[in-house]
Amino acid sequence: MAKSDNINDIIDHVLYSQEDIQEMCKRLGKQLTEDYAGKDPLVVGVLKGAVFFMTDLVRQMDVKMQNDFMDVSSYGDGFESSGKVRLDIDVQADVKDRDVLLVEDIVDTGHTLKFMKDLLTERGAKSVKCCALLNKTERREDDVVVDYYGAKVANEFVVGYGLDYLNEYRNIPFIGVLKPEVIQANLNR
Repeated sequence: MAKSDNINDIIDHVLYSQEDIQEMCKRLGKQLTEDYAGKDPLVVGVLKGAVFFMTDLVRQMDVKMQNDFMDVSSYGDGFESSGKVRLDIDVQADVKDRDVLLVEDIVDTGHTLKFMKDLLTERGAKSVKCCALLNKTERREDDVVVDYYGAKVANEFVVGYGLDYLNEYRNIPFIGVLKPEVIQANLNR
């Protein structure tokens, strides 16, 4: 089975609807507003997957903030984390003495989150916390804390709302579980 333009051909089932995601953003935004009141955080979106989530999340935060981005990868074009983290795009803002909030689409092995937290801490950030849309604890290999998250997910391959499959399907407005046969077909190529 090759990649398809028809979402129904690749999605096994919807895990979180658009409404579910917006409720997560509202809940997290309220909590972050309380926790970052008076702190002027630097909110760093992790490209490319977190763009959709970060956009909706920061609109729910009623605090003065600065936004920036990083692009960090441990997957390349594969399905499994290589364990080797590469920094492709660095933050432009000075993080020294700043409260930094990393915004991730999903945290699974923890390799990239550990890399980013260590890097920003070494650069003198006052604090470095993470807000992820999804927390996949079953696959955790590094002992990292996801300080805020929308929902926990099982060890399933999910796509949509920024989450990709071979760098596609990020634009699906909900989060769905990819059909296992789609992954298997590409592993056999």
